[in-house]
Amino acid sequence: MPVYNDLRPKKDFEKTDFLQIFPDIDVETKLRAIKGIIRLKMALGVQIPARKSEENLLIASWNIKEFGHTKQRRPEAYLYIAEIISNFDLVVIQEVKSTLKDLYLLKRLLGNDWEYLVSDITSGKDGNSERSAYVYNTKRVKLSGIAGELVLWDEITEDSEIKQLKRTPYLTGFRAGWKDFAMLSVHLEPDKDKKSVAFRQEEVRLLLAALKRKIKEQWTSRLIIAGDFNFYKSKDGPTVEMFNNAGFREIDSLKNLDTNASGSEVFDRMFVNRGSYFQIVKDAYGEEKGGVFDPFKLVYREGEETLYRDLIIEDYGGNRDIENDPEVLRSQFQTYWKRNQISDHLPIWFELNIDDSVSFLDINSKALEEEKLGLKARDAEISEAESV
Repeated sequence: MPVYNDLRPKKDFEKTDFLQIFPDIDVETKLRAIKGIIRLKMALGVQIPARKSEENLLIASWNIKEFGHTKQRRPEAYLYIAEIISNFDLVVIQEVKSTLKDLYLLKRLLGNDWEYLVSDITSGKDGNSERSAYVYNTKRVKLSGIAGELVLWDEITEDSEIKQLKRTPYLTGFRAGWKDFAMLSVHLEPDKDKKSVAFRQEEVRLLLAALKRKIKEQWTSRLIIAGDFNFYKSKDGPTVEMFNNAGFREIDSLKNLDTNASGSEVFDRMFVNRGSYFQIVKDAYGEEKGGVFDPFKLVYREGEETLYRDLIIEDYGGNRDIENDPEVLRSQFQTYWKRNQISDHLPIWFELNIDDSVSFLDINSKALEEEKLGLKARDAEISEAESV
């Protein structure tokens, strides 16, 4: 679990020099954060499966808005983000910015059992100074040694106007239990106009073409593609189908679940190779375990704008009468401010079975039975030959 030293009363620090991450956090914020964390813990405990040693791995993907860039994010929000991430084992994060400030704070809050790995930023206007990061619990998952950015080459881009994806996909290999696999983090072209939809489809075509070659020549074929695809329900159906045609399938429990904070689009997704290698844990009804976690039902809740009134006013850069108009305050809180605290995207997750011991033993049992029959047949032949 995360480090909670920042939430101690002042008298505790008079006795012991506890390490603080946010030494200036005030009492009111501490009390509010404690209540929020308790609500998060209770909900996460119900919605997210428990860790089972050497049996399961909890994998998540989250686009955290301008992580390392926005100046509005307050200590309270970092505490909530860390609480959410601590319930998973491996989290891929998109929209990590050029500065690693937020990632460093997250690591300190999560504690010594957690590490992170980041790609370089994609420079230039189109790259938006973004990078991807993998945050993982070292007690649950290890690096396998594979790491690299997916860069396109002339052979597959010669007939395309796109020469590189705007935000470079980032691949990293992991090992947990019986499973050895890689994750590829992607963040595709946003917007829903005709030009953006066509551009996004071409990004996917080139991505899949590159993956086909890389998987065959260098990388593992056991791949999870995760991230913010910016797929719109009404526009990107054919583009989603391209993944299916290329041998990937979307996690069943994530299909058609809205992942943006507005609750209107399925932007964030995870695809895995078809086949039996990725065995998603199923519930009592035979449904794959996975879903979307909505923190705004528990923190920065609707109607709580008055709790954050002074902070919202401090951060507001518009010209509407936010100080005297409750509706303007409410709108700013709901539409912008709280999403700058947490994100405009919600984390998605699934539970992977990493224990193949039963199938391993079953296969060996069948092979040994065949071996046993073979030995019996050989002994019978030998015995018959000796009797002649």
